[in-house]
Amino acid sequence: MFFASDNSGPVHPEVLTALAEANQGYAMAYGADAQMQAVREKIRRIFEAPEAAVYLVATGTAANSLALATLSQPWQTIFCSPVAHIHEDECNAPEFYSGGAKLTLVSGGDRMTPEALRASITGEETRGVHGPQRGPVSITQVTERGGVYSIAELQALCAVAKEYGLPVHLDGARFANALVALNASPAEMTWKAGVDAVSFGGTKNGCMGVEAVIFFDPKHAWEFELRRKRGAHLFSKHRYLSAQMDAYLTDDLWLRSARRANDNCARLVEGLGAAGATFLHEPQANIVFASFPRATHRRLMDAGASYHLWGAELEGEDESEMLACRMVCDWSIGTDQIDRFLSLL
Repeated sequence: MFFASDNSGPVHPEVLTALAEANQGYAMAYGADAQMQAVREKIRRIFEAPEAAVYLVATGTAANSLALATLSQPWQTIFCSPVAHIHEDECNAPEFYSGGAKLTLVSGGDRMTPEALRASITGEETRGVHGPQRGPVSITQVTERGGVYSIAELQALCAVAKEYGLPVHLDGARFANALVALNASPAEMTWKAGVDAVSFGGTKNGCMGVEAVIFFDPKHAWEFELRRKRGAHLFSKHRYLSAQMDAYLTDDLWLRSARRANDNCARLVEGLGAAGATFLHEPQANIVFASFPRATHRRLMDAGASYHLWGAELEGEDESEMLACRMVCDWSIGTDQIDRFLSLL
């Protein structure tokens, strides 16, 4: 009954097999391996973007930070949600890799609105040389609260950014989960909506540790290559990144894994609702924020359930007090785990 994080699950067997196969013999280093070319072509085909520049790194923080650094200048500010991963969970890495670009938090919750984004953008570049200049807009899909922007919502946010000539970055650590939730195409959820660069996640969805960075305009390619090298994120034995991403994209493993995670999350949500739990946010992909009594949390955790309380403490005398928690389903969660968890509610 492990719902702590989709970072915590096992590597998919198909990815492990690909790694073992890649471990035979020799391959050129630093991304010159043959598999990387196959990965590049697969991503270009999947995204309907034949000219896209495609690179691999090992972590989501590197993907986000290096992509945003490529899209911004040190004197600019990056617009994002107050709960964006780049703000709350990356230890100022975007600021570090960009050489000092700040983050401007767009008022509201996990999903920005065009109105709030426009207000934040117009609030900058008001002090001439003394203040930060307007920089990229970063959108998280799936959001940190489990929400999914519709295609129309993405288009509206991108349209605001384009009014001011600003590039748009999509943090897609859970890209596949959002895509299957929307039943959209990768192109529809990115460049067709106005997105310029994507951090395309693999680690949370069955890979060992690999993320792709995709620029739909190849003019950014050389700068990103330099920043990746300077930032110590160019792997010498790159074939082990390529092998993971190649397996991830083969036979739609990335979509199959995300669909399983989302479907099992829906099963969990249905059972929680039937048991009287309340939801802090509408579950739309593979993340659930729910609230139920302290006594229930104790019973679940005593039975071995693993998940995170959210702004609450398990210790306390009032067993009926409602405590919030965060639960995440990864590709490996089985219905047996979910049903056992629900039986304890």
